[in-house]
Amino acid sequence: MLYNAYEMQRSMLAGAGAWASWGAEMLGNPANPFAYLGGGSVMASAMEVFAHAAASRGKPAFGLDHTTVDGREISVNEEILVAKPYGSLKRFRRKGVEGGPKLLIVAPMSGHYATLLRGTVERMLPTADVHITDWADAKLVPLSAGRFDLDDYIDYLVEFLEAMGPESHMLAVCQPSVPCYAAVALMSADQHPCRPKTLTMMGGPVDTREAPTAVNTLATQRPHSWFEQNVIATVPMTYPGAGRRVYPGFLQLAGFMSMNLGDHMVSHWEMFKHLVRGDEDSADLTKDFYEEYRSVCDMTAEFYLQTVDLVFQTHALPNGTMTHRGRPVDPGAITDVAVLAIEGERDDISGLGQTKAALSLATALPAEMKRYYMAEGAGHYGIFNGSKWRDRIAPVVEEWIAIHS
Repeated sequence: MLYNAYEMQRSMLAGAGAWASWGAEMLGNPANPFAYLGGGSVMASAMEVFAHAAASRGKPAFGLDHTTVDGREISVNEEILVAKPYGSLKRFRRKGVEGGPKLLIVAPMSGHYATLLRGTVERMLPTADVHITDWADAKLVPLSAGRFDLDDYIDYLVEFLEAMGPESHMLAVCQPSVPCYAAVALMSADQHPCRPKTLTMMGGPVDTREAPTAVNTLATQRPHSWFEQNVIATVPMTYPGAGRRVYPGFLQLAGFMSMNLGDHMVSHWEMFKHLVRGDEDSADLTKDFYEEYRSVCDMTAEFYLQTVDLVFQTHALPNGTMTHRGRPVDPGAITDVAVLAIEGERDDISGLGQTKAALSLATALPAEMKRYYMAEGAGHYGIFNGSKWRDRIAPVVEEWIAIHS
């Protein structure tokens, strides 16, 4: 019922948004005499803001068709190296450029598409052979593909690293820090030849008992059964994944928006004022951000519920009780994978200390192969996007990879 109600509301808003968009164009048309009446620009701007907020969104494109290497503009092509039902390994091949460290950027499976890391990829392209996990929208995966849980996620990571080959590097952004750490521990215990040379974790919930945030508190205040009964929905018949139980992306988005509702309202108010003044460039910056931010996808119920249980409620990894298909995950097995933990001073999703905890868990890893970096003034999103990422954080990652290549 929840998903069907959302679809009905989305259809209604789409229709209203289409009318608002048409009205904004009419009122802003220089050939329309009413556009010159008092309040015309205000009404057109209000309609445009509403139309943008109500528009339906699919999967965005990365749109990274070039980069600059050693002062030369190089074309970039996207390639799929491994295609699986719940995600693909995508490579950004730089035409005419060979070599460079192979980097696997692991995007979060937390309601947004991998394109949320467009800025992360773009910044690393000049110096690395960048690959990324391009996770699928669960509502588009047929039931015949079977389940997908945290164990499957780890299996995917190992398979992707195998496809990339030895001497690769791994960069986990937020949520995948735990499965990436688990994959590295398991591969290290096996002395797997394709275990990464370095593992960088940014804003990851390795130990959510450290500096708990509102997200952590929500996950611990309610029992496991509450999440299963209240936030899990069935994909309706209009999608290929009809009948699949999922945690809908629209619920995840609603949760994130509500955490900073005041900021989001201010952003839209500023967008409205920019439009009234005719400052389209400034308005477009806000539009571009929300175009990506509101593009959401579903995740399987089993993956979501297992993550809530193991990461946020029982703290399985730091407690030493995490397993992968019945096999213990032992961070102490990591002996030669250099680990870099990065946190944002103002991160309201993963608090200070949650990612840093990974360093103390790797008890057999030499001190010179561990590093911690706290980005002053950076929030959660700013760790991997924006000027702080480009100018201050990315150079730390590049240096770490270079030292251990």
